[in-house]
Amino acid sequence: MQALLDVILPVFLVIGFGYLAVWRGIINDNAIDGVMGFTQNIAIPALLFRAISQLDLAQSFDFKLLGTYYFGATIAFGLGLFGARALFKRSWEESVAIGFCALFSNSLMLGLPITERAFGAGALVSNYAIVALHSPFCYGIGITAMEIARANSAHTGTSTATLVKTILKAMFRNALIVGIGLGFIVNLSGLMLPTPLTDALDLLVRTALPAALFGVGGILVRYRPEGDLKVIAYVCAVTLIALPAMVWGLGTAVELPQAAFRSAVLTAAMAPGINVYIFANMYGLARRVAASSVLIGTTLSVLTVWIWLGILP
Repeated sequence: MQALLDVILPVFLVIGFGYLAVWRGIINDNAIDGVMGFTQNIAIPALLFRAISQLDLAQSFDFKLLGTYYFGATIAFGLGLFGARALFKRSWEESVAIGFCALFSNSLMLGLPITERAFGAGALVSNYAIVALHSPFCYGIGITAMEIARANSAHTGTSTATLVKTILKAMFRNALIVGIGLGFIVNLSGLMLPTPLTDALDLLVRTALPAALFGVGGILVRYRPEGDLKVIAYVCAVTLIALPAMVWGLGTAVELPQAAFRSAVLTAAMAPGINVYIFANMYGLARRVAASSVLIGTTLSVLTVWIWLGILP
């Protein structure tokens, strides 16, 4: 119960404040879009840039940690994809979009603040390693699978060069990936940034997570659950139960250190992130499933994250 009160509720209360502010008309949709634009395109990229630029890469990017998390995430994508096809008779294209819902956990806006509140800022090293590869990995899998599915449905061949170009174009228009990439450049080059610049970036960084949580709450007002409840329940079961359980098992098998193990399992236990709707909207497929999975999964995760926190070592 103490974990619920001290760690989880403050995070979800900030989300609730954002939801209430938009629901009651205190802030309109344009304002909340501005908040989300600021966090996703400026504040969070600044956070990732600063974090990656200062990481001890040799220590942080542990193959066992990344292998554990991303192998589990890939299996979750497969469960979402083939479950949607076999159990719910969706087209291959829709099944890919549903698989993406099962793949893309909210590692950033929920995973970071909950891990920090549970285990302290020092526990975020492994989170940053996972987050650094999260968007490139997930979008790479999702776009590749979608382009293959679309090509097969249209009975047209898509060249490897075209496929690679599509994937890279989609990824490198993402401000988060730009921030991560610049962070790696500074880290690997040993470049010393001017103090006024780092101080300014640090001011932005302090706003990133609270503003993002508030913005997520405001965005969720739009995502009212409508239909497809069996598919949505399936996605939530995969993301909130199956994925963290798989990561737990894999992390135990490879004997992950305790701090890395906690970060991997908690990140895997997060609800689907806003990016699942962005992906679905990009292709015009399974948008209702994606949007409702974000809303219902985020609501249910208040309970499921509490349970995972309670059993973590």
